[in-house]
Amino acid sequence: MTPPAISNMVNQRMRSKMIGGIDIFNYYLDFRHKSNALFEFYVEFLKNRTFAAKIYSLIIPIRQFYNMIDFIKGVIAFKNPTYVIVETTGGVGYRINISLNTYAKIESSENVILLTYLQIREDAQVLFGFADELERTLFTQLISVSGVGPATAQVLLSGMNPDEVRSAIIGENEVAFSKVKGIGPKTAKRIILDLKDKVMKESGENMLNLAPAGNTIRNEALSALVSLGFVRMNVQKVLNKILQEQPHIKTVEDLIKLALKQLS
Repeated sequence: MTPPAISNMVNQRMRSKMIGGIDIFNYYLDFRHKSNALFEFYVEFLKNRTFAAKIYSLIIPIRQFYNMIDFIKGVIAFKNPTYVIVETTGGVGYRINISLNTYAKIESSENVILLTYLQIREDAQVLFGFADELERTLFTQLISVSGVGPATAQVLLSGMNPDEVRSAIIGENEVAFSKVKGIGPKTAKRIILDLKDKVMKESGENMLNLAPAGNTIRNEALSALVSLGFVRMNVQKVLNKILQEQPHIKTVEDLIKLALKQLS
């Protein structure tokens, strides 16, 4: 008997056998077909998953640094110290996380323009809002520091206003940061190390102008002038300039008098 004849005979016998009402031969063919289809699907899935992962890896860095929504203007539909819902003219309500600093500035407002930062995560897209550019710039600088995420930056800007944060960075005041929930000594040091040069450059200062952080006269004069209503950063610039030009000043009174002449 030839091989084809044998094969046909086996196939006929398999077709004729039934076990528990199941046609073994057809069951076998169906199983083989489904197995092949499943295998092919799995191979394509792996290919597509790899391709998708490559595309995703290229897109995510771009999305993280690209702030596609610069500001939102509208009516405040709801607000509390941690977030607001702003309804635009198109009838869309945006939930925007805010700091206490921004909340204090918009608390009595009905219509607002909030500068925004869009955080894109794998599981959500989160908007953060700011009353002014200074706070938004500082926020983006803070989240560039390893270990400081948007939520931590929001808490930091709720515990300290932007001028206080920048002053603490320039003055290397780790204690001021450590008082904020979620900011430990290591993170405080990292913030100062990573941002000091950037903040000083933006404020028009340099290392030579900066008086030592432990200068008692300077700190007392700074506190006194700020309590009089002067902006902390402006006062700090003036004091640093005076102490560079006249480093032998010995009393707080003399330093305050000289500073008032330049601040008035």
